[in-house]
Amino acid sequence: MLTPEEENYILANAYVPEHVVSLITSLSAGEPFLINDYFCCCKEDWIIFIGYPLQSRFDSDHMEIVLKEIRQQFKPRRISLIAPSLSHGLRTGCRERDSDFYFTLETGAAVIRSPLRRNLRKAARQLTLERTTSMGAAHLELMQEFIQNVNPPLRVKNLLFEMPNYVGATPHSFVLNAWRAENQLAAFYVVDFAAQDFANYIIGCHSKVNYVLGASDLLMLKLIELSAEYNKAYIHLGLGINRGIRRFKEKWGARPGRRYEMCELVFKKRLIWEALRSLTEKTITTG
Repeated sequence: MLTPEEENYILANAYVPEHVVSLITSLSAGEPFLINDYFCCCKEDWIIFIGYPLQSRFDSDHMEIVLKEIRQQFKPRRISLIAPSLSHGLRTGCRERDSDFYFTLETGAAVIRSPLRRNLRKAARQLTLERTTSMGAAHLELMQEFIQNVNPPLRVKNLLFEMPNYVGATPHSFVLNAWRAENQLAAFYVVDFAAQDFANYIIGCHSKVNYVLGASDLLMLKLIELSAEYNKAYIHLGLGINRGIRRFKEKWGARPGRRYEMCELVFKKRLIWEALRSLTEKTITTG
C-alpha cells in the first residue's frame, strides 16, 4: 500500500500517463505499491506493472530482476506490463503484445494553421464548451455510438466505460464537453491534471450522429488553455493507435516521444504432481 508521501513522490516524478496513481487504481481496483522505484498495482492474482522507473535510468535487466521479486512476493497468475522496451525473453513469453509511441505536446507549442483556425471558428459558432466533474446519459449514449462505429479493443472499451466512476471519484479529473443546441453532445474529452508536470488526455469521443466539424479541435484548444492555467509543461495525448489519430495529434504539433511496449504475461499453476514431488523432496530432505 502506498503512503501519502509515496503517492506524492510518484506524481512529482511522473512522466507517462500510467504513473497517475488514481487512474490505474481506479481501472484495476487494485492496491498500489512502490517497489524499487517502479509503480505497480496488485489485485488478487493480477499485477499491473509500470516499467518506467520514476527517477532511475531504465535498464531492462534490472526491470526483470524486479519482476522476479514481484513474482516471488505476490505469486500472480497474470502480469500486465508496459515498459520502454522488452527483452527477447519477455517478448517470447507475451500472450498479448502491443508496440507504439507516446505523443506529447508542449503546452506553448501548439500549431494552429489556417485550415485549423477556420474549423475552430466554425465549431465555436455551433458549440458550447463546458467543464464538468460528472458524466450522464448523453455521455453513455455517445460511448455506445463510438463502440458501435469503431469496435475498439476490449481494454479501450473497459477504459471508456470506467470513466463515469473515475471522474466522479478523483479531484483532478474533468470532462470537457462540446454541446450542440438542444443538449446534443457532439464530443467530449476526459482529462486529468494530477501529475506535477503534465496534463493527461485520457480518452475522448466525437459523434457522427450529432457531428460538428471541428468539435474535437475545439476541445483540444480548451485542453491546451487549461494546461497553461494549471502550469503544466506539456500534455500527454496518449498513443498513436492508428494513422488517423496520429494525424490529428500531429496537426497540433504533437510528436512521438517515449517508446511504449505492452506485454501480457500469464503464468500457469504448477501441476499437482509437481507440487507433490516438491513436498516429497522437502520431506526427505528435512526428515
